[in-house]
Amino acid sequence: MGALSDLRVLDLSRVLAGPWAGQILADLGAEVIKVERPVSGDDTRAWGPPFLRDAAGHNTSEAAYYLAANRNKQSVTIDFTRPEGQELVRALALRSDILIENYKVGGLAAYGLDYASLKAINPRLIYCSITGFGQTGPYAGRPGYDFMVQGLGGLMSLTGRADGEDGAGPAKVGVALTDILTGLYATVAVLAALAHREREGCGQHIDMALLDVQVACLANQAMNYLTTGVAPQRLGNAHPNIVPYQDFPTADGDFILTVGNDAQFAKFAAVAGQPGWASDPRFATNRQRVANRAVLIPLIRQVTVFRTTNEWVAALETVGVPCGPINDLSQVFEDPQVLARGLALTLPHAQAGEVPMVASPIRLSASPVEYRRAPPLLGEHTRAVLQGVLGYGDADCDRFEAAGVI
Repeated sequence: MGALSDLRVLDLSRVLAGPWAGQILADLGAEVIKVERPVSGDDTRAWGPPFLRDAAGHNTSEAAYYLAANRNKQSVTIDFTRPEGQELVRALALRSDILIENYKVGGLAAYGLDYASLKAINPRLIYCSITGFGQTGPYAGRPGYDFMVQGLGGLMSLTGRADGEDGAGPAKVGVALTDILTGLYATVAVLAALAHREREGCGQHIDMALLDVQVACLANQAMNYLTTGVAPQRLGNAHPNIVPYQDFPTADGDFILTVGNDAQFAKFAAVAGQPGWASDPRFATNRQRVANRAVLIPLIRQVTVFRTTNEWVAALETVGVPCGPINDLSQVFEDPQVLARGLALTLPHAQAGEVPMVASPIRLSASPVEYRRAPPLLGEHTRAVLQGVLGYGDADCDRFEAAGVI
């Protein structure tokens, strides 16, 4: 039994941040019921190509994007713009511990599905709202998307090549990182609310905002600004506080060198055939290396190009200097450590036979993550949930379906 197997989650969210939180809770054992719009469902079901392929190589209806965030859930299609649909969702909320939604501020109030309305029937409900800018403030009514928030929240000002370099300019992260981080923070908040409910007996409203999360996750760069009043600039792959800590060219590509202290730098200098660097007053300490970055980095580049990536990695790992290759995803999923940790898996799938998935990184010794079902087809579990959770019969479900409610 998973750690959260005694909990039921009603997932009214779509796209990524909310579904990501729902998937984490589902992996940890919670029963997660995903409520989707009839016919179209979660927006990401149509965000392809690529689509999952069946054994014959034909595309199924399932976009890879949707598959990334909806494992271990049941899909129920309900049109809650209709009164009958609203009653069904309220009935599910009454029997749930957690609700996740990412509608615009106030968007669910018109259907009687806002926190105040559901708290009245289920005071123990933990209701997590995820929006772009939060429930308060001048931007509260605006829609928010990951890319926009990466820019507004400062991340893109730190990402990309430095001004004056070829290809200079701000860049977004290659995945929707703000959405992912918001899903993670939302999960932490839900678990904290569960602990509070265990003590006090009542649920609460969680107000999660992409912008809040993005600013919070600026981490050391935010503190670099707050302690100096000087906004950090883009440094490409370099680190603002540590040198050398970036990519370097090799004889057959590039590799990453992450020197974390002066002892590691001395070991690197020796392997590089330049032991004098470690005693050079310009480079002996990290503070000096940061100050003399413009001098040191070209010197290192002149050395690294004479060995291959594998040669550098092997030599530096021998002496305990952190480093590594820059892998594409085919190399990632062939990496021996990734294979050993079982980070790729497959689950049975109704259309494709099986679906590849990325494993959860959570490793619990007593209540491990469970992989119970593949991301569901649209409405795959509607009747099962209405009958098993709410007690409706076949005739009731037939009537709801005929009326377009499910």
